[in-house]
Amino acid sequence: MNNINILWVDDEIDLLKPHIIFLEQKQYKVTTCQSGTEAIEIIDDVNFDIVFLDENMPGLTGLETLNEIKEKRANLPVVMITKSEEEYIMEEAIGNKIADYLIKPVNPNQILLSLKKNLDHSRLVSEKTTSNYQQEFRKIAMDLSMINSYEEWADLYQKLIYWELQLEDIEDVGMTEILESQKNEANLQFGKFIDKEYASWFNHKNDAPTLSHNLFKDRVVPELSDKQPTLFIVIDNLRYDQWKAFEPIVNNYYKKASEEPFYSILPTATQYARNAIFSGLTPLDMEKLHPKLWKNDIDEGGKNMFEAEFLEAQLKRLGLQHLKYEYHKITNLKAGKKLVENFKTLKNNDLNVIVYNFVDMLSHSKTEMDVVKELASNDKAYRSLTVSWFKNSPLLEMIQQAQHLGFKLILTTDHGTINVKNPSRVIGDRDTSLNLRYKTGRSLTYEDRDVLAAKDPKSIQLPAITMSSSFIFAKGDSFLAYPNNYNHYVSYYRNTYQHGGVSLEEMIIPFVVMNPK
Repeated sequence: MNNINILWVDDEIDLLKPHIIFLEQKQYKVTTCQSGTEAIEIIDDVNFDIVFLDENMPGLTGLETLNEIKEKRANLPVVMITKSEEEYIMEEAIGNKIADYLIKPVNPNQILLSLKKNLDHSRLVSEKTTSNYQQEFRKIAMDLSMINSYEEWADLYQKLIYWELQLEDIEDVGMTEILESQKNEANLQFGKFIDKEYASWFNHKNDAPTLSHNLFKDRVVPELSDKQPTLFIVIDNLRYDQWKAFEPIVNNYYKKASEEPFYSILPTATQYARNAIFSGLTPLDMEKLHPKLWKNDIDEGGKNMFEAEFLEAQLKRLGLQHLKYEYHKITNLKAGKKLVENFKTLKNNDLNVIVYNFVDMLSHSKTEMDVVKELASNDKAYRSLTVSWFKNSPLLEMIQQAQHLGFKLILTTDHGTINVKNPSRVIGDRDTSLNLRYKTGRSLTYEDRDVLAAKDPKSIQLPAITMSSSFIFAKGDSFLAYPNNYNHYVSYYRNTYQHGGVSLEEMIIPFVVMNPK
């Protein structure tokens, strides 16, 4: 504590002698001065940890001194002390990012509390968070051995994300490593649960979660109204933790009506999961009912070229062909900016669908580009990168405009991603699909423990490319690698974000309904 250095600026500093003695007895070092001009000179020469600043002084006022201090030392915490309770002074001071605001007369304990709040805050929060997670750790460990339903898995995953975000800002690396191992254990158990239950979700006999192909009918349609336009945003490839990281920004414009996760179908890949959302059909039914629109893995051409047509067919099937709607897919910054410019024209529609591909581009470019690989080296960095993108994206401008125009907002994704760490050898013929988290083909040879295997794809509503085709899905943080050129391949893809397989991160994803503030 004795290395904390305080500057106290007050033209009546002699009256504050008892406060200063009190702080010095607590081992704080206090430097005093009687004017703003003097304070600014001292700050040039000495590194202070915090400044107590009187607002009402002759010469340079407290607010003028505050501005000068912030120009020199933007991150130096300044606590404003004033006799005045006038609103404009508070607003000015807060606008200039003061650390705290105290009204005279102040007592020594108020000063001490302000110091603890500003200088010990991170340590105190860190200690409290660590101890709370240690208690929760035991509970989560017990829950893991007993979970047996999709609802419990969704709850547990959200709990893990909560603690991941809480522990993000503390400096206890050990706690983060413990959470990481708990997430790995959770994914191991989740893989077993999906292996056992997934096929039964399609036979309508067992209780099943909302899956990709039911999402529009069960969750979106009930929210539609001819009295209020709806903006339905699908951000490609968005993990639940990434949503939680930028949710506070959206909360500036919208208040949450409901948030309930749903499950992506397998493979957790765009061509399967997103086409299922817009068609309202499983991949097997898409192939049967829309053979011209559906493409299998080995087929030539883009796999997500017909979402608008799938949506049109689904609306017709649901008897909603009268609905006035538009579909927009944003794949680059230019297209995003163009939609922002024309956004007002959407207010005449009942439903506006926007597929936003940026997060997908980000995670794919992470694999390709060393720079992005550096920027998103782990989940914390990946969240941070997503937040800084979102703050500066046309997508945020669209949400701001939607709020202004009174739109209801529905925000979701098609699947998440996972940072892959462990290679798993697989052998297939030359027609085997290329994805790192799932493969489909004939005569696949693989490590049993690392994958969920579907020998009969139809049992999980997937089309079989040939009579003997099967699917395998990587579990946990594995990725599938061929033996030839194995070492180069493994070092290239390890620690990149991939999707298509079985993990909490890929399968359990957000669906949020919000109303404009």
